[in-house]
Amino acid sequence: MILLTQVTNDQLVAQLQNGVTLTLLGMGTVLLFLVVLIFVTKGLSSFVKKIEAKRPQVAVATAKSSSSNAAPKVSADAEIAAAIAAAVAKSRE
Repeated sequence: MILLTQVTNDQLVAQLQNGVTLTLLGMGTVLLFLVVLIFVTKGLSSFVKKIEAKRPQVAVATAKSSSSNAAPKVSADAEIAAAIAAAVAKSRE
């Protein structure tokens, strides 16, 4: 094992410079990736908004009118509670 006292000053400086260069290069790469990720996400979001704006809203209106004649729906919390109760009862058998 080489101790720091056995390494020359020039070698230590060169290794530190290489370490700083590698650190900055890695941080720059991550920063660049994150910036690209932000722009791609924003671009896809605006693309999806444009696509959704072009879709006809007829399907939503049809679903609302048909649900008014149907029986009232049970809330999602009640459905989850019923599923948990059924699972607990089944596990105790």
